[in-house]
Amino acid sequence: MTSTFLPDKRSGPRLAPQPPPATGRARARRRLLHWLTAVTFQLPALVLFGLLVLLPILFALYASFFRWGGFGMPSDYTGADNFTRLFQDPVFLGDLWRCLLLVVLSLALQLPFALAMAVLLNQRLRGRAFYRMLFFAPYVLSEVITGVLFSMIFAPDDGLADHLLGGVGLGDLGGKWFSDPSTVMATLFLVMMWKYFGFHMMLYLAGLQSIPAELTEAAIVDGAGPWQRFRSVTLPLLAPTLRISVFLSVIGSIQLFDLIWVITEGGPDHHSESMAVTMFQYGFKRYQVGYASAISVVMFGISLVFALAYQRFVLRRDLEGATTTMRGGGT
Repeated sequence: MTSTFLPDKRSGPRLAPQPPPATGRARARRRLLHWLTAVTFQLPALVLFGLLVLLPILFALYASFFRWGGFGMPSDYTGADNFTRLFQDPVFLGDLWRCLLLVVLSLALQLPFALAMAVLLNQRLRGRAFYRMLFFAPYVLSEVITGVLFSMIFAPDDGLADHLLGGVGLGDLGGKWFSDPSTVMATLFLVMMWKYFGFHMMLYLAGLQSIPAELTEAAIVDGAGPWQRFRSVTLPLLAPTLRISVFLSVIGSIQLFDLIWVITEGGPDHHSESMAVTMFQYGFKRYQVGYASAISVVMFGISLVFALAYQRFVLRRDLEGATTTMRGGGT
C-alpha cells in the first residue's frame, strides 16, 4: 500500500487517506457491471446478426435436406439426396471449374496488373491524381450499370467492339463475345478486370504510401537498382496488403453473381454460369428451393473453409503482429 504526502502549513507533511481495498464481493459486482455494460451495447448488433445472418444460414442448411418449392414449410425430407444430385450435376461441376478459372485468372493477371499500375502511379508523375481517379472510377459504378454498358459494347455485329475491330481490318474476330461458348468466359473476365482492378490498385497505393521513404533511399545509397529495390524493399513491406487483396479476390470470384446475371444470365448453354447464378436459377426460376439451398450451403462451406485456412496459414503472422501492437499500445 502506498501513501501520498500532502503539504500542510501547520503540521508539515501528512498522509492522505487511502480507500480501503476492494473486497471479493465488490470486485465481483464490478466485473458483473462491466459485463452487463458490454452486453447492453453489443446486444442490438448481436440480435441483427442473428436474425439477418445466422438464422438464414441455419434455415438454408435445414431446407437443403428437403424437396421444397419455397411455399409453406419444408415437409418432404430427402436426406442428403440434394447434395448427391449436386455433385452429379454437370452444370454445377462446370460452375466449380469456372470458379477455379476465374480465381486463377484474377491472381495471374488482374492483381499483377493492379500492382504494376499502383507502382507506376506512386511515382511523381504529372496528372497522377487524375489517372488514379480514372482507374478507380469503374469500381464506383454498380454491377448492373457495368453489365448493361458492356452488353452494348460487345453486342454482336452492332457493338462498339465490332466497329473498332472492323475499322482496323480485324472484323472477322468480332461477332462472338458473349454469344459463343469459346469466348464468353474470356470476355467476362475482361469486364471483371476492368471493373475491379482499380479497387486493388488503390489498396496497393495505400500500402505503398505507408512504406518509409528512408528505406528506399538507403537502398539507393547501397547501389540497388529499381528491380532490386522493388524485390527487396517494396514487395516484402507490401506483403500484408497483397495477402488481403488475394483474399478479397478469391472470395469475390466464388460469390460472383451480378455481372454474369446482367450480361449473360449464365448462357450460352450454361457456359458462363457461376454457383450463385445456378442457385438463383433453381431457387427463383424453377422453384427448387431445397436444391438451391444445397448449392448455397456448398458455396458457404467453400468460402468458410478457404477463409479459415487462409487466416490460419497466410494471415496468421499479420494478425499476430496487429494483436501484439494493440497489446503493446495499451500497456
